[in-house]
Amino acid sequence: MPLHFILTALLLLLLPPPPALAHGLTVIPPEGVWYAWSIDPLVLVPLVLAHWLYGRGLARMWSRAGAGRGVPRWRAACFLAGELTLVLALVWPFDAVGGTLFSAHMVQHMLLMVVAAPLLVLGTPLAPMMRALPEGWRPAAAGMVRKLRPGRFLTRPSVAAVIQGVALWGWHAPAPFQAALVDDAIHTAEHVTFMASAVLFWWSVLHAGRDGPGGYGAAAAWTLVTVIHGGMLGALLTFARAPLYPAYGDSASLWGLTALEDQQLAGLIMWVPTGIIHLGAGLWLIGAWLSAVSRRNTNVTEPT
Repeated sequence: MPLHFILTALLLLLLPPPPALAHGLTVIPPEGVWYAWSIDPLVLVPLVLAHWLYGRGLARMWSRAGAGRGVPRWRAACFLAGELTLVLALVWPFDAVGGTLFSAHMVQHMLLMVVAAPLLVLGTPLAPMMRALPEGWRPAAAGMVRKLRPGRFLTRPSVAAVIQGVALWGWHAPAPFQAALVDDAIHTAEHVTFMASAVLFWWSVLHAGRDGPGGYGAAAAWTLVTVIHGGMLGALLTFARAPLYPAYGDSASLWGLTALEDQQLAGLIMWVPTGIIHLGAGLWLIGAWLSAVSRRNTNVTEPT
């Protein structure tokens, strides 16, 4: 990692967050978006550490096997894109602006659950990060990862989809959502829940082939279930006749929106872009399922 990157990150950690950037009741007008940074060490330190471990591990792997070997370049690019998405969602600008606009808060949730999570899973981070550790530490670290890694039950498409669905609907109920707006600890728990449930979901989708053709079929079915219930929640927000989250007050007026218009925009963001991504994943799984069935049938009918 370049030295200037490390120094910049350390400097950001030492800067106190300006009062206008506190989460909750703070309002940020359009002209303040360039200053809408969320300087939280609980976010920045893990991001910098993950970037350093992944980059160091890749450098070690590629120096021995050749660039792109072990972890292909496209997977490394996915991980980097996932990190940049996390910066957009959690550092600048959507975390801070999400205290003013419900629609910005919804963009943040979308970035976490349907952009960052699948990109990070595609980046296969465990192998490079393990390689980044001193050789003597690796057995203990590998044992710890095996203990913490979710079991096969939690990564079944049905279970992972239900967990993500409960997180999505539970946190968008008015009481917990508004509590997260005004309490940093609850806000952090909300993001951790969204990210963890989304990683489980996308891991089950992207590793559906481990169970053969049936695995693709099950993952496709549950991904389409996610399209349906996510669309229902988006429609509920879009067509509600009154704002469901009074804690926002009239802060959206700074951006030329009424509270109800802001909520409708948030509902459309959940409904359309998020639904398209899940639908695309479902269609890909259906294609993979049909291809796997075709290959299996071809192998069965081939003469010995």
